[in-house]
Amino acid sequence: MIAQNIAFGIIATVTAVSAVLMVTTRNVVHAALYLVAVLASLGALYVLLTAEFVATTQFLVYIGAVMVLFLFGVMLTRAPGGETQSLTATSWPVAFGVAAILAGALTWALLDQFGSDELSENPVVFRTADVGDEIFSTYLIAFEAASVLLLAALIGAIVLARKD
Repeated sequence: MIAQNIAFGIIATVTAVSAVLMVTTRNVVHAALYLVAVLASLGALYVLLTAEFVATTQFLVYIGAVMVLFLFGVMLTRAPGGETQSLTATSWPVAFGVAAILAGALTWALLDQFGSDELSENPVVFRTADVGDEIFSTYLIAFEAASVLLLAALIGAIVLARKD
């Protein structure tokens, strides 16, 4: 149990540092790469939680597909790759205050709802087959809608990148 806590601390630190670097960097490509680090460390946290299916989905879908699509979009739309100076707005203190208020409200709501709950000694374990059956029966329309949305985004990036 101690090794899991140490691994969680290391992975959570990598996640937090990468997330802060992602939103503070001025280079768009570096921000995308920091996002890859955030998503990969979240996948590692899923492995620690013994949610292997969710971790595999995190790695394959988010890192393997969405981030590649995002990087292609950045490269194909000729976004500035170097340092950009105009990304920081003058109203960031207000944004920081709103973020702090939202974080406080979320913390209060979670502690109010789950503060005294304890983890079960024998948790319910769902098999990957159960998750697949649920996705392709109950949530089939939402799954297909997400697929069509990603395809439309890819076609849109190609149309924008064409030189006519």
